[in-house]
Amino acid sequence: MVMTSVYRRSLPSPPAIDFSSPEGKKIFNEALQKGTMEGFFKLISYFQTQSEPAYCGLASLSVVLNALSIDPGRKWKGPWRWFDESMLDCCEPLEVVKEKGITFEKLVCLAHCSGAKVEAFRTSQSTIDDFRKFVVTCSVSDNFHMISSYDRGVFKQTGSGHFSPIGGYNAERDMALILDVARFKYPPHWVPLQLLWEAMDTIVQLTGKHRGFMLISRPHREPGLLYTLTCKDERWISIAKYLKEDVPRLVSSQHVDTVEKILSVVFKSLPSKFNQFIRWVAEIRITEDVNQHLSAEEKSRLNLKDCSSVSPRIFPMERSSETFRKKRGIGIFRRTLAVRIFRETFAVGIFRGDMPSEYSEELRPSEYSEKPLPLEYSEEVVVGISRGIHFLGIFPKIIFF
Repeated sequence: MVMTSVYRRSLPSPPAIDFSSPEGKKIFNEALQKGTMEGFFKLISYFQTQSEPAYCGLASLSVVLNALSIDPGRKWKGPWRWFDESMLDCCEPLEVVKEKGITFEKLVCLAHCSGAKVEAFRTSQSTIDDFRKFVVTCSVSDNFHMISSYDRGVFKQTGSGHFSPIGGYNAERDMALILDVARFKYPPHWVPLQLLWEAMDTIVQLTGKHRGFMLISRPHREPGLLYTLTCKDERWISIAKYLKEDVPRLVSSQHVDTVEKILSVVFKSLPSKFNQFIRWVAEIRITEDVNQHLSAEEKSRLNLKDCSSVSPRIFPMERSSETFRKKRGIGIFRRTLAVRIFRETFAVGIFRGDMPSEYSEELRPSEYSEKPLPLEYSEEVVVGISRGIHFLGIFPKIIFF
């Protein structure tokens, strides 16, 4: 069956006002004078059209993540790291999104695992006054951006559920600017905030839950000292939960007064899939290191160091494997480190290149625990828990400090 083609739709006005119309420009200028269009400029710089009819959520999130200058940590095309809809697949397969769209919860999940801080609100858990307050917050600053989930039907538009970023606010008229990512259908347009609330205060038939809005910002954290990753495998979300929720509970429930005891608590209770995650980290890093050309400045800044030894008791990696021969362990650090953890249970060595060969050669765990580290290197030993690995954007940071 041949589907007839459609070129755009006429924007029902009222209630919406075309952003590029004389009235739309006037509303924009009024808001600009009042300082409630500050978030607009970053958003419009990265504004894009959804590449698939059901990709409104992915396109909206891609616009916001790029506007916030969040580094995706992986390549888009060529050497460039950049958010694109095709990269937002860690919470729902793209094939599913292409066919059915994405739910509010899954979009929040995507924002989290892409490295953003997210505050999500359904209309059933909020009020129009709260919503207005958050719209103002996003409009007077470019550090916060909002994505709205609403029903087009309330605006007399064709279609139903839709996601789009909110680009600005006119306080005198109480109107919000919707940057509609379905640009092939409707242009950006102003709508009364009261009506936008009503469009969000509808129930999604598939889930039986109210629509809503989410406030997205950059997380306040220092850059990781270790290699930064994003993970697309939902099985490893349990590891994120362990480090974020279970570790604080375990540490607080037991009397720990030394670094060794903290590490003992953490590593003795590791999820069963943790070793798979570590092996995956090593393999991904090796893949990305192949033929990677860094400038002298980048090499100096990164100063990546390889592990010399990893205990097979914790991470059973075949020492004859290509991965082990290439990396001989797992661990990438910016500064020069010599790390020794868990004498018999867990051993990781990261040595500077000029360390005597007797300490840089491959050792069995028992030998490793009995051979003392030279005094001049002991100051380089760093163990503990703090900032470092970021996993799914919600891992507490692990570092050896």
